[in-house]
Amino acid sequence: MRAYFNKLARDVEQKKALPLIFPLLLALIAGAIFSFSLAPFEQWYIALLSPALLYAALHKRSPVHAFAIGLSYGIGLWFVGAFWLYTSIHVYGDTAAPLAILMIAVMALIMGLFSAFQAWSYRRFFPETPLTFAPLWVLFEWAKTWVFTGFPWLFAGYAFTGYFLDGYAPLFGVFGVSFVVIILACALVELCRKRFIWAVPSAVLLIGAWAASQIEFVQQKATVPLSVSLIQGNIPQDLKWLTEYQGKTLSIYADLTRSEWGRDLIVWPESSIPMFQTDIQPFLDAMQQQAQNTGSAWVTGIPYWDLAESQREQHPMFYNSIMASGTQAEGIYKKQRLVPFGEYIPLSGFLSWVLPALQNDPSMSGFSRGANDQTPLKVHQHNLGAAICYEVAYPNLTRRNASQSDFLVTVSNDAWFTGTAGPLQHLQMVQMRAKENGRWFVRATNTGVTAIINHDGEIVKRAPMDQAVVLRGELPAMQGQTLYTRLSDWPIIVVSLLLLLLGWFFRPKKVDVSFKSRR
Repeated sequence: MRAYFNKLARDVEQKKALPLIFPLLLALIAGAIFSFSLAPFEQWYIALLSPALLYAALHKRSPVHAFAIGLSYGIGLWFVGAFWLYTSIHVYGDTAAPLAILMIAVMALIMGLFSAFQAWSYRRFFPETPLTFAPLWVLFEWAKTWVFTGFPWLFAGYAFTGYFLDGYAPLFGVFGVSFVVIILACALVELCRKRFIWAVPSAVLLIGAWAASQIEFVQQKATVPLSVSLIQGNIPQDLKWLTEYQGKTLSIYADLTRSEWGRDLIVWPESSIPMFQTDIQPFLDAMQQQAQNTGSAWVTGIPYWDLAESQREQHPMFYNSIMASGTQAEGIYKKQRLVPFGEYIPLSGFLSWVLPALQNDPSMSGFSRGANDQTPLKVHQHNLGAAICYEVAYPNLTRRNASQSDFLVTVSNDAWFTGTAGPLQHLQMVQMRAKENGRWFVRATNTGVTAIINHDGEIVKRAPMDQAVVLRGELPAMQGQTLYTRLSDWPIIVVSLLLLLLGWFFRPKKVDVSFKSRR
């Protein structure tokens, strides 16, 4: 093995590197095009091309150059891939367009540091090979789920949601899919360098994806599927939290639901009730009574003021929550992952001049974080795992909820990002979560995309966006657990660490000396 890596080192030394500006521009373009592999464009081959270009751009580069190249890639990736944030910052945040663009650029610079340190680590500590590049890629994707609360977006594995390689999802989750994608991307570069040995592992991984797709981890329970109605109220974001519009909001949802009473499960989206339960108890009592009279379970998103906990903690405890009531339905789920600048404003006093319109939005101020060990909602003798909005972007969080549940529900309000790719990328993540855990997922949203997704991650039904509409369908209960549900991300993380350990141990010593002399 050491002889193989020393040969790679000799190849590096024998080739003269292009001026730095060329790989910097190549990396910037490679990062910028990556988001076109995701929804709504779904050009999956770009998820191979983009990291392949980065892998090629890092060839024969010092760690310092690699850092700059990785940063260039990361800036392109996040500025283009997360530009949907512009709508929430400029349109609904009342921030001037130049400042909104500057804020996105700063975000891209900060998030780009993940790619920068990934590239620096790759060229500083490891030999040039897909077997070190892919593990680093996966570990840095994983880090995006927890560093500074995380921003788990733009993962390579999502590009193959509904495509061939997602057969690995029930085994190893989205990071396992990402690992395979990056190996294949790097293998393309190696094949162009006439290292045809990489055709063998590529073929093995492709055959493995087919074999993985044949495994049945879960089965449908011998119970009648629940009839479900998902209510999409289509309330404009700029009106949603206005005091004078609250009665209109409740009227819209009540009217849309009137024909649905009698269905097994009725779901309203995130914060469809734009008031705390303490302020609207008569309305809640009336809806609960209607649900009980008709045999329906009613699940709704609502801001929840926990009075008992507030008394214990001696300050108000507000939660973004999902509440279940009605016939054979009970429980409340409190959101565990809160969204900076989407639900609350970090350092809100200091930043009040940046996002003035959001300071008076109840959804943005003072929500508390829900506990990690919450029990599922109960619906018609089934366990209903819950996730609110952005939480479905966290694979392990959804996995924990799914492990105790027969099916899953997520409620969201993507009106913040109307007309952008954000809501469709969000839906793609829900599909991946369903595939990973082998559970049906119902998704109720304010403006879209409201959908019913089966245990294979396929969209069974989908409501049109930006319309007030009811989506009806059936929700089967599933039993059994996928390998991913049982073991979480640990198998792919351990494999990645072992490959990096081997790569570090067998790294060419003369390359270490060469790089140190060039620092």
